[in-house]
Amino acid sequence: MSQTKIIIGNLIHNEEYARTALPYLNTKYFSENTERVVFEEIAEFIEKYNTLPTREALIIEIEERTNLSDKEFNEVAEFVSSLTKPEEVDNDWLIDTTEKFCQEKALYNAIMDSIHIIDSKDGKEDKGTIPQILTEALSVSFDPYIGHDFIEDAEKRYEFYHKKEERVPFDLEYLNKITKGGLPKKSLTVLMAGTGVGKSLAMCHFASANILDGKNVLYITMEMAEERIAERIDANLLNVTMDELHQLPAQMYAKKIDKVKGKTSGKLIIKEYPTSSAGVGHFRHLLNELKLKRGFKPDIIYIDYLNICASSRMRMGSSVNSYTYVKAIAEEIRGLAVEMSVPVVTATQVNRTGYGDSDFGLEDTSESFGLPATTDLMLALISTEELENLNQILIKQLKNRYGDPGTYKRFTVGIDRPKMRLYDLEQNAQEDLMDSPLHDHDHDLSHKHKSFEGLKV
Repeated sequence: MSQTKIIIGNLIHNEEYARTALPYLNTKYFSENTERVVFEEIAEFIEKYNTLPTREALIIEIEERTNLSDKEFNEVAEFVSSLTKPEEVDNDWLIDTTEKFCQEKALYNAIMDSIHIIDSKDGKEDKGTIPQILTEALSVSFDPYIGHDFIEDAEKRYEFYHKKEERVPFDLEYLNKITKGGLPKKSLTVLMAGTGVGKSLAMCHFASANILDGKNVLYITMEMAEERIAERIDANLLNVTMDELHQLPAQMYAKKIDKVKGKTSGKLIIKEYPTSSAGVGHFRHLLNELKLKRGFKPDIIYIDYLNICASSRMRMGSSVNSYTYVKAIAEEIRGLAVEMSVPVVTATQVNRTGYGDSDFGLEDTSESFGLPATTDLMLALISTEELENLNQILIKQLKNRYGDPGTYKRFTVGIDRPKMRLYDLEQNAQEDLMDSPLHDHDHDLSHKHKSFEGLKV
């Protein structure tokens, strides 16, 4: 008896098996027309009547079809009649066998679809979709989990509450405090600031700290060249200014690089894409290539920055406004974080209203207010003339799913722009700042400036 006949036979005779396997079976997995027709009728019957069909009921339903010739109907009817009750077998074995069948069929179909795309002459088929097609096929699996039972799963829930979640820590005290130890997997963090405030500097600093912590880092840039990002991380890790970096003799530079290499097992990959030309589909392909060719799997991903990514689902145009488009990009990037089980850190611009404000909020997000709705952690980086003179930058929590954003709502960190570094300040720099409102938006600028008095270390 063929494997497909065993599967179809159990779909009408084994309810436990049918309820488990049917959601994962696909019409495309049955290559013979007879088997495909019978499977379609079984699936439709169960969906409509919530019970398994008998052989007699199946034949009656098939008689109603208008797309079968007399010969095809006779073949289908004969096949249905041959579906006698199979011998009892272990359900676990049957499920495992069916899962393997689905995986093999999905992969075969994906390969055939990929060949069709490659051989397509009209150019309408996008070859860039091939990695995604293969990824989806390779991810086919039966998931027996169907939800959390509040009462029955109370013990598991308690264990979850007390389980230490794996996180990627910061090297800055207050960032670790507000995130309870760092960024968890499957999360999206967004830094918001005006032009030149330090979004890229902050991400380069975080990436440098991750490397020293032994983490693998993927830095995707669409704003600056790969070499410029590497230059900033060089300055940070080698503890030299950007100007000094260009004056280092080759031997001394190599010696400093070897010193960094000796401190960590972490790796950094920097990949540049043209502005607005790449989206999650490209990033996913890059991750697959890195895994296959270099054995590299990142622990954290930086994307510089979100607003100049492309959406994989829609094209920007007259029918798509910026709110919808940027929200779509944010959702896709967060989906990538979940799929790859890594934290993703990116950035966005503040809008014109908030550009000159020293205490902007979520409403000042550039282009799309849909972005804050998608992110897990959103931080504003704020700079004023007073803070700049003190070599400090203000960080304000705008959204935080890991804790109360009202606790340590505002705090300052030191900034060393020549060396592309952030650093912790002494506690007296935070006094009267973190847990109290900085000011109301209707206060004049002099009030805003007074709010930063006493921030010196």
